[in-house]
Amino acid sequence: MDFTRSEESQSIQELAAQIFADQSGDEALKRFDRHEIAYHAELWKLLAEAGLIGVALAEEFGGSGLGFTELCAVFEEQGRHVAALPLLATVVLGALPVAEFGSDAQRAKWLPGVARGEVLLSGALCCPDAGGHADRLPHASADGAGWRLDGTLDRVPYGLEAAAIVVPARGDDGAMHVFLVAADAAGLRRERQRGTNHEPLDTLTFDGVKLAAGDLIGKPGEGACIAEWIGTRAATALGFVQLGVLSDALRRTAAHTVERKQFGKPVAGFQAVSHRAADAYIDIEALRSTAWQAAWRMSERLPAEAAVASLAWWACEAGHRVSHTCQHLHGGAGADLDAPIHRYFLWSRQIELCLGGSNRVLARFGASLSNQTIEIGL
Repeated sequence: MDFTRSEESQSIQELAAQIFADQSGDEALKRFDRHEIAYHAELWKLLAEAGLIGVALAEEFGGSGLGFTELCAVFEEQGRHVAALPLLATVVLGALPVAEFGSDAQRAKWLPGVARGEVLLSGALCCPDAGGHADRLPHASADGAGWRLDGTLDRVPYGLEAAAIVVPARGDDGAMHVFLVAADAAGLRRERQRGTNHEPLDTLTFDGVKLAAGDLIGKPGEGACIAEWIGTRAATALGFVQLGVLSDALRRTAAHTVERKQFGKPVAGFQAVSHRAADAYIDIEALRSTAWQAAWRMSERLPAEAAVASLAWWACEAGHRVSHTCQHLHGGAGADLDAPIHRYFLWSRQIELCLGGSNRVLARFGASLSNQTIEIGL
């Protein structure tokens, strides 16, 4: 692939970096850590006004009409500033599936509000390697001309704030269907849960939720393909968030080790410290390359499963190594829950958990390669 960034992508990242830097300082982030706010609403409003929430949505719905790679640049800046926002939930888990597979009525109803920053959406965080959702999907049964949902769906980011949720469900015949369920639907209960980094990962309970035929996304039985489509993009977005998290964690660590002195000299001058920092830098650059490859292949509508698996593995593996390195090189301050570096550690761990961990990613990727080898007769 050509790793040269487009002018649009670079401009969007520069704009996003400026907005995030102005609105997400350490003191502002502590408000979220103390659960005083659900997310940074003022930052969300500014991103919408700058056109960054709808950057990958079509112009007819108020978006910028650009691609997934431009959206990924925004995710990297979110990670760099560890800013709690319903960006993944609203855009990747909600709006993009509606834009790609939804009906004209669904697109017209929900997408303009998303682009303006006025409507939040969400969906199941079902990354392809994370596991868990396949055996715990709600049950969808035919109910006249419509459907009925029963059961539970967990790991729904910002599920309490969302106006509608993209819900995968298993039918009577075992096939998967995907629905767009309004948050105020009768029989739907939402319960607040939080992830390792304190962001909401809520649980939804469906008790006889009635849905019309028009609430189905795509065609009956196409849910598995739609879920895979969503999952690969969610994994890629998380990879870019991880890239931002680790990049700024290492920047902060470099500054700390230059300022901190031991035996009369900066600890950055010690060989063991510089070697660990250098290894962390190499990990981050490997993650950067795999991230842009995955995003580019999806934007070009090329097969991206292997690229996304590679990205997910690096996001987990580099995330584990680099976050521990940064925390260790901060010394005692790294164990202080009030120290900024601890926030980066929590975010890195949460992303690793969402992606399923490097061993699970590697096992799934190896199985896919084995199947391909069998198919071509080798």
